[in-house]
Amino acid sequence: MPTLPQLRMLAAVVDTGSFTDAAAALDVSQSAVSHGIAALEKEAGARLVDRGAPVVVTPLGQRLLPHARAAVASADAFSAEAQTGRHRGTVRLAAVPTVCQGLMPALLRHWTQRLPDVHVQVFEGDDDEMPLWLEGGIVDAAVLVDPDPVPAGAVVVARDDFRAVVRSDHPLVDEPEITLAELLEDGLLGSGGGCETQVRRLHAAADLPYTADQRVRELATMVRMVAEGIGVSIMPSLGGVMLPQGVVMRPLRPSATRDLVLSGPARRPWHPLVRALVAATDPLVVDVSDHGDEAVGVPA
Repeated sequence: MPTLPQLRMLAAVVDTGSFTDAAAALDVSQSAVSHGIAALEKEAGARLVDRGAPVVVTPLGQRLLPHARAAVASADAFSAEAQTGRHRGTVRLAAVPTVCQGLMPALLRHWTQRLPDVHVQVFEGDDDEMPLWLEGGIVDAAVLVDPDPVPAGAVVVARDDFRAVVRSDHPLVDEPEITLAELLEDGLLGSGGGCETQVRRLHAAADLPYTADQRVRELATMVRMVAEGIGVSIMPSLGGVMLPQGVVMRPLRPSATRDLVLSGPARRPWHPLVRALVAATDPLVVDVSDHGDEAVGVPA
């Protein structure tokens, strides 16, 4: 049967893309990692990874990897549960880019004050990746965007609204609000990391079709394209910290808010340190939906 160290080695090799880097991350020899993966492959009856630069997961490895991650996550939670009350260890936390940049620094400062022996390791991903990472054991917790339903035990950590993102010399920049119909005349730029689901809802509320003239993955690319005059965009107000000089946010009509919810997995027991983070955060709610363009801060 596979051992827990072997399963850790498989996850580490895939995450780092290298036997050498996996060994360094696990503080073991490269030979130990090689033997561990070989033993797993013998148990599985086929290769789990192709040994190249970087390492590539085989189809069988892809099927078995979620089970390895879940086993490792459960073992870590077991160890932490046995030490409940000490609140010491590492929590892997995922969030979308706007949360990582606009809210996470303040949350990390807050948690450091309340839980000084808990290290929060942040993973940045897209909306669609959050639940997959959470349920697959890649992370222990996530800041989810508008989860439905809100998982039991989760807490809303922030709420913000959606705004037009335009150049500072845009003809409508001095208007109290920019309507969605007016904004779309300049060509909409979309991003998979920019809460596209909510942006589609905005279009539906305005009875307008959703059509992105350009669609990119990274928010930073999208913002840069706005700066170059290629088009306009829509972002949550927390993303205002990402805007370069010459790009601004303006109120949008119709608009909408989103709830950012700190949660553990829905189908696995929560890591006890995730419960500690939630307890240290509740009833902390940051509402920036009516704060204009002010910087976001988390109250102590």
